[in-house]
Amino acid sequence: MHCHSLFEGDPEVTRYDAYDPFARIYNQHWGFFATKAYPILDHLVLRNLTPGSAVLDLCCGTGQLAAELSRLGYRTTGLDGSEQMIEIARQNAPDVEFVVQDARNIALPHRFSAVFSTFDSLNHVMSLVELEQVFQCVFTVLEDGGYFAFDLNMEEGYRSRWRGSFGYVEEDHVCVVRSSHDADEKTGRLDVTLFELKGSGWTRTDFPLTQRWYDEGEIRERLRKAGFEELRSVDGNEPIVEGSLHEGRMFFVARKP
Repeated sequence: MHCHSLFEGDPEVTRYDAYDPFARIYNQHWGFFATKAYPILDHLVLRNLTPGSAVLDLCCGTGQLAAELSRLGYRTTGLDGSEQMIEIARQNAPDVEFVVQDARNIALPHRFSAVFSTFDSLNHVMSLVELEQVFQCVFTVLEDGGYFAFDLNMEEGYRSRWRGSFGYVEEDHVCVVRSSHDADEKTGRLDVTLFELKGSGWTRTDFPLTQRWYDEGEIRERLRKAGFEELRSVDGNEPIVEGSLHEGRMFFVARKP
């Protein structure tokens, strides 16, 4: 099944590969998020699925969540726009089928009982038009009655966390991240500087990662336009399960009729 562009005359989607330059570093320092997201996904969706259901990890990164879903017996597919992230994901989860595709232009041969997208992956979609395109693609690959669960950073999260700098210093790499946000444009930006030891010398790579935040009403409206029903939103710090996620993060759950 292939979800075509919603809008006549749109140029062909360029695959999102912004994470290629530091897939290995991401795997080491950020891949853990899946372990925090899983209990919420279990509470909201997984307990409603039958054993062995087919699930899609959309924007799967380096595959930690996909690995956990596969370990628990779900027939798991992982999709990401970064070839380098997928290469590492295949090492982390050898029993999972991984594909390199863009979330705005999905072409997969079968349907799924649930689609998940975590760690604010969909905040990298920089317009409401494209966000609706993602939602329509997910709707297309879901079975009737299937669930779509994802998290997004909301405005509060950018105001509280996307400012200042942080970094990691290891024997073979140094990674510095400078974060900022623009309230007028509703965007966040990470400027990443990466030094890696290669052979007897060090290489430097600089690149930006950009995100956009959306109002809850905008998200719900686009989900409905794509055909979803039974919409639910849960604050990332709501104590529905033990532990919590970052301030300003929200989980959404929608269902295909």
